[in-house]
Amino acid sequence: MFDLRPVGYVIGLLIAALGASMLIPLALDLFTGNGHWDAFLKSALFTLLCGGLMALACSNGLSGRLNLQQTFLITTGVWLMLPVFGALPFMLGATQASFTDSFFEAMSGLTTTGSTVFSGLEKLPRGLLLWRGLTQWFGGIGIIVVAMVFLPELKIGGMQIFRSEAFDTSGKVLPRAAEIASKITIIYVGLTFLCAMTYLMLGMDPFDAVVHALTTLSTGGFGNYDSSFGAFGPSLSYAATVFMILAALPFVRYVQLLNGSSRPLLHDSQVRAFLMVIASVVAAIALYLVIVQDFRGPYALRATLFTIVTIITGTGYALDDYMGWGNVVVVVIFFVGLIGGCAGSTACSVKVFRYQLLFKSIRAQMRRIHSPHGIFIPRYDGQPIHDDVLSSVMAFFVLFIVSLGVLAVLLGMTGLDFITAVSGAATALANVGPGLGDKIGPAGNFGGLDDTAKWLLAIGMLIGRLELMAVYAILTVKFWRT
Repeated sequence: MFDLRPVGYVIGLLIAALGASMLIPLALDLFTGNGHWDAFLKSALFTLLCGGLMALACSNGLSGRLNLQQTFLITTGVWLMLPVFGALPFMLGATQASFTDSFFEAMSGLTTTGSTVFSGLEKLPRGLLLWRGLTQWFGGIGIIVVAMVFLPELKIGGMQIFRSEAFDTSGKVLPRAAEIASKITIIYVGLTFLCAMTYLMLGMDPFDAVVHALTTLSTGGFGNYDSSFGAFGPSLSYAATVFMILAALPFVRYVQLLNGSSRPLLHDSQVRAFLMVIASVVAAIALYLVIVQDFRGPYALRATLFTIVTIITGTGYALDDYMGWGNVVVVVIFFVGLIGGCAGSTACSVKVFRYQLLFKSIRAQMRRIHSPHGIFIPRYDGQPIHDDVLSSVMAFFVLFIVSLGVLAVLLGMTGLDFITAVSGAATALANVGPGLGDKIGPAGNFGGLDDTAKWLLAIGMLIGRLELMAVYAILTVKFWRT
């Protein structure tokens, strides 16, 4: 039996940190004279107590390096335990939500999915709206660290090709995480501040500017209004588009940029591919809307650009109900959500680099068929792609498709129609936010689903956010016997 104390220590510290962060919306409610501040006080005290006691009880087992099992457990345990405590303000606050709805909202926040069960957001206390934004902001920076430290070490989904020499600490996971977190935090905070100031200068209310900056940089998508970004003007939607794209680029490139090297960012093949996909899809849909649907050119371009960027990055803001744009457009938007942003960013879904590796592998295999005696080695950024990377990527695609099918079937068994079940499964696993149809589409929310469907979707969010295999691995008997 391996030592669980390092796992408990790290998770306990993060739970305590989450409890301390509840003091921020508490202070806001106190400052604005809102009577709901006591919900955050109770939640903060309970969370701090539980997290502190867990960390204290496990502090004598901390070592400088985590083994493989401990790393898997920490990666999964953090995203499983934090939503439990993050749900408390929704249960005790003005929403008086059930534990199912509260856990769903907290899981959606911390995984930066952006699906919500609440309506009438304009009437919620500002403390709760800020808490929704903070959960996504914490989840955004957390997933960057996981993607840059833990997933490459665990060789999940081909992420091992992103081991960065800039953060090499001789394989010690905890020191490596601390170093990466410190540098990434500076950049993440800086971009969030810049985004908030941009929103403010373009006419957004200061509170709205802060909350939407938190959810933009995390590519989370929680807003303060049921109409999401439809409540704001054209200039703000263009600004949000820029910052969503920035958040979906590899953050390690920003570190290198601050160190004086712009070449890695400008020559990153996944960055170029990501921007190319956005440009081509936006151009095609905008032309379709103008020619076929008789949209005005400027609005067609703005609505299409915003919608494609918010879907491909997994942010999930809504500007218009794209369900009325035509079946062809809806199908394209559905598949765009399964592409995702760049590795090492706050964006979610499959990720661009995996499609690149898949196509390079297929191309090499096709060339072998035409020239059986030739030697064709797929390359990524000029470097040969090792077999273990390719097999890891192939395993990811297979697991993603199987998981999507199983989750869709289970959702269908709860009574959901085909479109709602399939799009719900896809939006949960890809952490996009809105689904398709009247119930969970851009004009609806997930509040009308039954509890079983919400739990299934919450599990799907967790599995998808941690790149599937990090969760599945700990469910095997061999993992616990090793």
